[in-house]
Amino acid sequence: MTKALSLLGISKKAGFLEIGEESVSAAARTKKARVIFSASDASEPSKRRARGHAETFGIAYAEFPATKAELSDVIGRGAPGMIAVTDAGLAFGVVSRLCEAEPDKYAELAAALQVKAERVLKRRRETLAHKKNKQLGKTGKRRV
Repeated sequence: MTKALSLLGISKKAGFLEIGEESVSAAARTKKARVIFSASDASEPSKRRARGHAETFGIAYAEFPATKAELSDVIGRGAPGMIAVTDAGLAFGVVSRLCEAEPDKYAELAAALQVKAERVLKRRRETLAHKKNKQLGKTGKRRV
């Protein structure tokens, strides 16, 4: 779990982590969130709202096996009841680290996020290739 927590810290530093109900809700509505987590000691209404955001907008949801205090130590903010990772690769990384510790609980979610992360990476590569072709042409020489 410490690897998953460290990836959450990296996500926060990179700007790919939404913290708290309002920002998680906004990320879910705009389809930026890739996975929504609720803390293990979050209240039942908070967990229900997190699940509701995930189900309503077709986003992955899981209960993170860390308390609010543990999440707060890694993230550097107050005790969040729910968080959302907005980058597909980092979301897959966090869930795959959780899957290493508890494969029964997170295997299906990790597989689904792996497919999404691969699709996003493929689109990024295609976009870069398209930009390169526009600049240089298919011959690889600069257009005049």
